[in-house]
Amino acid sequence: MSSPPVERPPGIHVGLEAWLFLTGGTNRVLDQYGRPGLTRRVLWRWRRLLSERVRGCARLGARYVHAVAPEKLTIYPGLTDGLAYDPERAPALRLARWLPFSPAQAAWVDLTGALRRASGGLPLYLHTDSHWTFAGCEVAYRAILARMGVAPREDIGGRLIPETIRFYGDLGDKFDPVRTEDTPGTRFESRARRVYANPFLLHFEALGRGQDAHLGAHAVFRNDDPGADPRRLVIFGDSYAQHTPRSPTATLTAFLADTFAEVHFLWSPSLDWEYLERVRPDFVLGEGAERFLIDVPPRGFRIEALADLAMARKG
Repeated sequence: MSSPPVERPPGIHVGLEAWLFLTGGTNRVLDQYGRPGLTRRVLWRWRRLLSERVRGCARLGARYVHAVAPEKLTIYPGLTDGLAYDPERAPALRLARWLPFSPAQAAWVDLTGALRRASGGLPLYLHTDSHWTFAGCEVAYRAILARMGVAPREDIGGRLIPETIRFYGDLGDKFDPVRTEDTPGTRFESRARRVYANPFLLHFEALGRGQDAHLGAHAVFRNDDPGADPRRLVIFGDSYAQHTPRSPTATLTAFLADTFAEVHFLWSPSLDWEYLERVRPDFVLGEGAERFLIDVPPRGFRIEALADLAMARKG
């Protein structure tokens, strides 16, 4: 007796070699590659916002850089098995074309170009997840530091903790049964340690649900390694940065906390200017997933207010 066909969940495309691609969801991912995709109004607002961030950080003595984590659709169009879309209309590519002759251009990190150049080697994303492998995160990490003018740590790969994990990601768990993969872990030995977590993050960790602390999470890391860059970095990011190492999805915060003496991570699409005035960092990194470019974030949202809103919503 033959098995019943597996029903594919909406908003997920199955490509070659069982690669899963996010195409739908609340951000209508695939539509963003069409016409009009990101509207001219949205692109103009992003250009203005990023320019304001560059100028505002400069007034505080900090350098601002901005990185967009590309969708798998943008990096691996050849693995989509003929999915009808134009990868050259990727939101990050379109936004980059709007930045010349603005202060934002000097802050822009071309993660799309860096990841595309590396896409013929080790897998940069997980098959069943929308996030990076260790190799993918390392490419992004090096591109970000190159824009900052900071030397990367060359020995991180040599400090990887050897492990292989049976894993299903944020795309694989939408199937019934879930789609799994065996993949190497991404944890590595580091002298970086967390020295602060806000009450919102601690609340969910006490419940054993630290992975549910998204928007509003806030953590600070210190690194006493004499090889670490002595400067201070503040990250305003999302799940591609993260407040805690996650295996097997690699996170920028783990790499950057291993590189700088002090790293602050705030899970927020908006910059908290009062926080930056208190901390006075040397660098500020804004990071967000490509699918979120469709919504221009509000200006100056306080991390405490964001945590309160998230707590009220999640309980």
